[in-house]
Amino acid sequence: MDRINSWKWVPEDCELHEIDPVEFMGVMRDKRIGFVGDSLNENFLVSLLCILRVADMGAKKWKRKGAWRGAYFPKFNVTVAYHRAVLLAKYEEQPKQLEIGERDEVKGVHRVDVDIPAKEWADIGGFYDVLIFNTGHWWGYDKFPKESPLAFYKGGKPIVPAPDMLDGLQIVLKNMAAYIEKEFPKTLKFWRLQSPRHFHGGDWNQNGSCLFNDPLKKSELDVWFDPSNNGVNKEARLINQLIVEAVRETDIQLLDLTHLSEFRADAHPATWLGKKDAVSVWGQDCMHWCLPGVPDTWVNILWQLIRFRLATR
Repeated sequence: MDRINSWKWVPEDCELHEIDPVEFMGVMRDKRIGFVGDSLNENFLVSLLCILRVADMGAKKWKRKGAWRGAYFPKFNVTVAYHRAVLLAKYEEQPKQLEIGERDEVKGVHRVDVDIPAKEWADIGGFYDVLIFNTGHWWGYDKFPKESPLAFYKGGKPIVPAPDMLDGLQIVLKNMAAYIEKEFPKTLKFWRLQSPRHFHGGDWNQNGSCLFNDPLKKSELDVWFDPSNNGVNKEARLINQLIVEAVRETDIQLLDLTHLSEFRADAHPATWLGKKDAVSVWGQDCMHWCLPGVPDTWVNILWQLIRFRLATR
């Protein structure tokens, strides 16, 4: 474990300072920060909470406004929380009603209302001063197979012709970006680009692994991630293209942490968790990140951007 924590990302042509928890709290005094999205944004939040804990040992758990988890720091009156909304848009499972004797491979659908935010974050308007959004890691046929596909609705009616998974994602991204810009006009808004996965030899449910002790070399990245090379984890870059297009001409700032994270095939929980827990059941985790580790670098970058943006307002 000491080895995977020994690497430090050093940007070219600029200096990246590590976050000072007390300074951060001073700047964010009387403010609230929210993360909205899937478990990779939760991974991001946990890193931030761990870092900020030393600034206020009186921190308390916080789960209001539909938040999945969070913390309140009374010394500075700062709230940091995470709202779990894996598709960002509202979705619900609708089992198929079969007639007597009828057989069908489709067990039901997951209805996605592309123009309605998930209830977990639908009522947070005006509450947060800073918001960080993400989605993308649930947009795959491993999560929504042909037996229970996504069905896309807009204005309460099915979209015709029915979009495929990637087209549906693009529609959701555009609608959610427009909703965010409209409903949070005074909030400092970030959209985090994809966190790269490092599954090799199969996906998370196909015995994929990431048994690496060192970061990838620059010459290896395109083999892993370039769509034109049919990289084994090309989805991250494909989805990033859709996100960039969706937030274009909005006031949502892109938080691009993808490329720097692509190198770190060694920094996932993988087999570090041991044999007596989820690894023995589900296989290696080559998606989430060890703490301390890569998300701490994300926090440092986010902090620099927040401090700069708040100072220029």
